[in-house]
Amino acid sequence: MNALLADPGTLTLLCLGLIVAGALIGLLAGLFGVGGGAISVPVFYETFLFMDAPADIAMPLAVGTSLAMIIPTSILSARTHAEKGALDMPHLRAWALPVTAGVLIGSAVARYAPAEVFQIVFAAVAGFNAFKMLFVKKPWLIRDGLPGEPLRGLYGAIVGLLSALMGIGGGAISNLILTLHGWTMHRAVATSAGVGLLIAIPGAIGYVIAGWGKPDLPPDAVGFVSLAALVLTLPTALLTTRRGARLAHALSRETLTRLFGLFLAIVAIRFVIALF
Repeated sequence: MNALLADPGTLTLLCLGLIVAGALIGLLAGLFGVGGGAISVPVFYETFLFMDAPADIAMPLAVGTSLAMIIPTSILSARTHAEKGALDMPHLRAWALPVTAGVLIGSAVARYAPAEVFQIVFAAVAGFNAFKMLFVKKPWLIRDGLPGEPLRGLYGAIVGLLSALMGIGGGAISNLILTLHGWTMHRAVATSAGVGLLIAIPGAIGYVIAGWGKPDLPPDAVGFVSLAALVLTLPTALLTTRRGARLAHALSRETLTRLFGLFLAIVAIRFVIALF
């Protein structure tokens, strides 16, 4: 891959591809109202594969870069929800250590796990959420209220572990857990913004460490985080997110839910195909 990037034409193609990828990430993230991890990971993965990165490098590189990209959006989102008083700080404090522990375990797994592990986790979680969005009309409820310790802490560790392996801010997973326990969507979304910050910072640091010294990384990479991808995608992502949000307001909530479910289903199928 390093030899490929030494070619000016290939390097130019990579830059243009990542700029376009950033625009796509921002548009879809704004449209679907998510942090972008479910979108940026498959986009980064396809981009790195296109640049002839080995699959066992492309997948953790996509995940680590996605986690780094989520840091600024998580900070802004968490601050906004906190200012409005919607962030459940007691629950966030209770989840701080378990979520962080799960993230660190997932980051450690990233150094040794084959690409198939990431693909299976992403496909399973994305597929489950896609099924729920596309085919389940009535809300699911396990019980009214979260259980006490240690089960609540175990939930947090699961959120951190799966999010670290998927390269997402954890919103899709924590929202699912919280709403299954009777939380309103508004309260779950607000608290998940804080969870995203707990995941993204240690997750990005963990992926830097996990990928340190790995062969076949692009020259711009710091561990499993691509600096070029961040620099080239963030500006266009921020520009197009507002356009996606405006488009979202023009569509019904049901239409948005089904479109996002369809997107997740396509992503899940893509990663399942990659396994064979």
